[in-house]
Amino acid sequence: MQASVSQLRDIHGIQSIPWWPPAPGWWILAGLSLVLLAGWWAWRRRPPRNWRREARLYLEDLRQRSRRVDAKVVASEVSELLRRVAIARHGRASCAGLVGEEWLLWLKQNDPKGFDWVSQGRILLDLPYAPPRRESASADLRCLIGAAEQWTYGKPTTSRAAAPSYLRRLLLVLRHRLGSRFRTRVPQGV
Repeated sequence: MQASVSQLRDIHGIQSIPWWPPAPGWWILAGLSLVLLAGWWAWRRRPPRNWRREARLYLEDLRQRSRRVDAKVVASEVSELLRRVAIARHGRASCAGLVGEEWLLWLKQNDPKGFDWVSQGRILLDLPYAPPRRESASADLRCLIGAAEQWTYGKPTTSRAAAPSYLRRLLLVLRHRLGSRFRTRVPQGV
């Protein structure tokens, strides 16, 4: 028995786990944290969306669609866009509750270019309730889109050079089809 006891050794504790190098999970977590931090920093530094640019792109899309789509749909979307731009520029209290002739009169009073919204903008009120396929409305509608462009950002973009690229047009159509339409952002200091 003496011989077997002499062969026994003392109990050794478990070696402590070293803190360096960390386990692969910690490396993945650190890399993911860096990617999220860089993404947050880039998102915070991006320039704010310009509602005028979005409105211009939407109007260009409406101008293209006015040749292919029913004029009733385009007229209602032009009216909606004008209302959103008016709210972004002048505030909700001054123009959100206006309808019919009052809305057209307000547009005429606040248009620095002097477009006659009361007589020529009448299509915004009549066309959504007109019989289908009123062909004479497409030319009036394109004129109205040009006036909306001037009212929104100063000058119309009727030249080919000012049209958006194929990719921008595709993204605009996708955004429109998916339902995230032009969102009104109230500009700072206006």
